[in-house]
Amino acid sequence: MVEPIQFTLNGKPVRLEVDGERMLLWVLRTELGLTGAKYGCGEGFCGACTVIVDGEPVRSCQAPIKTVRGKGILTIEGLERDGKLHPIQEAFIKHEAMQCGFCTSGMILTAYALLAKNPRPTEKDIRDGLEDNLCRCGTHTRVIQAVLTAAAEMKRAVQR
Repeated sequence: MVEPIQFTLNGKPVRLEVDGERMLLWVLRTELGLTGAKYGCGEGFCGACTVIVDGEPVRSCQAPIKTVRGKGILTIEGLERDGKLHPIQEAFIKHEAMQCGFCTSGMILTAYALLAKNPRPTEKDIRDGLEDNLCRCGTHTRVIQAVLTAAAEMKRAVQR
């Protein structure tokens, strides 16, 4: 059933008339033109569709749009600020933590949520936190190094 749905997307208010059962992934990709979240498995297992909803990583392929009513959504497109990449994005580039790039936005957003809760993670914390994000290219070692680098850079930025 088509209904009005309002939420904040990457810091900006959004109001749509859409079927409340439609998955957030498809609303982001088709209605809003934000293609950073990818359709991977369609079952919520791979993490390619991950976005942040009120600070928590959410598999957008499994989240009906009505569940984000009134909430704040952050996609990979909203992570940079004023044309400057987020330290996590910069660290992924520095460590070449992506090959095909399909899983990258989900990995980065999951890492973003992890660092928001635990700004000084251990390697084990990162492995555990990203365990449910799959990368078929096998860049997990570089991803972990990138998250450690981002955490250190974010810590330095706070100290400045």
